[in-house]
Amino acid sequence: MLGTFAQVFKTADLRKKLFFTLGIIVLFRVGSHIPIPGVSYRNVQTCVDAVSKEGGLLGLVNLFSGGALLQITVFALGILPYITASIILQLLTVVIPRLEALKKEGAAGQGKITQYTRYLTVALAVLQGTGLVATARSGALFPSCPTARNIVPDQSILTTVVMVTTITAGTACVMWFGEMITERGIGNGMSMLIFISIASTLPGALWTVKQEGTIAGGWVNFGLVLLIGFAMVGLVVFVEQAQRRIPVQYSKRMIGRKSYGGTSTYIPLKINQAGVVPVIFASSLLYIPALIAQFSDSNSGWSAWINGNFVKGDHPFYVAAYFLLIVFFAFFYVAITFNPEEVAGNIKQAGGFIPGIRAGRATAQYLGYVLNRLTWPGSLYLGLIALVPTVAFASFGGANQLTGTSVLIIVSVGLETVKQINSQVEQQHYEGFLR
Repeated sequence: MLGTFAQVFKTADLRKKLFFTLGIIVLFRVGSHIPIPGVSYRNVQTCVDAVSKEGGLLGLVNLFSGGALLQITVFALGILPYITASIILQLLTVVIPRLEALKKEGAAGQGKITQYTRYLTVALAVLQGTGLVATARSGALFPSCPTARNIVPDQSILTTVVMVTTITAGTACVMWFGEMITERGIGNGMSMLIFISIASTLPGALWTVKQEGTIAGGWVNFGLVLLIGFAMVGLVVFVEQAQRRIPVQYSKRMIGRKSYGGTSTYIPLKINQAGVVPVIFASSLLYIPALIAQFSDSNSGWSAWINGNFVKGDHPFYVAAYFLLIVFFAFFYVAITFNPEEVAGNIKQAGGFIPGIRAGRATAQYLGYVLNRLTWPGSLYLGLIALVPTVAFASFGGANQLTGTSVLIIVSVGLETVKQINSQVEQQHYEGFLR
């Protein structure tokens, strides 16, 4: 294992890609600690500790930004605007015929869609940056902090414009970092930046659990959190690697005197076909009523009901709504990203068939049936991964960042990155990174 790992550094191409990726990661982490102009850094630090322990309304965005959101830094929004833009474009591809035609044009069409994603990312960054600055100016970003209204001392229009422009430029820079890692580094750039953002918050969260523990100096709580974390990692690895392989047989064809085809392959269908997208959708949707209630009259009945049922992550109503939304979005996302009729048409056009199933419509119905059977356990798995840590760590004040979503993303990105390194090592030395 160590010898194979050393091959990564002995190969000039892999070594160059690795150091390039590490350099981008260093720049990303530096930018995540540089405050934007117009923000009182001392007042932010006074408020951030207490609010980060409470979780807060913007916990998902803060998690994906590596804690940079509550610090109001240059990279405060992180990579989340790009993720949102990519998901929106992917959904619109099914609805808008022009985007669907671009998707079928190959590399040129994909380049156009990527360009649209960049424009939408900048637009979302302006919108979210304006919301963040407005929330910070009003003191609503840290509602329980007495000095929250002093975070932005100068509330002039010029200062506000500079702050929004800085956050937007930082988001564009993060987007460029991710694309550069994908093009010249190792792994998927956007996934790698999310991985780094989440992983950077885990040591501090674990140490907070130890400090706030009351049994044996906090080591019992610390050990319990680690055991649950390792169990979750094992479950995520097991499910993410699981596949349902549907065999496909291609008939032989005679072209002149030569015979072509006659091979057999398979269609790999993952149990968790939707990935982490349903969790992001469900979390974002549940934050909307809480966000509306935060800027409404706190004395109204509906606002108090939302604050009591949607803000606390361990409330039974919140847990039930979160779980049902994850299941719904899992089916929804799989339905729009995997088209059984299109796959069946491609198989038939290539002269293939599934043994025992007629080509064409029968194949599409069979693929849809298998996909629905797989989506049920996949969606339930996503719901359990997202909610079990939330409920289990309800009494652990510093464990609000040790969510199932973070574990799912870290393990998934780690597995994909190792697979990519493994394939490149095999190309150079015919020996895998993992044995």
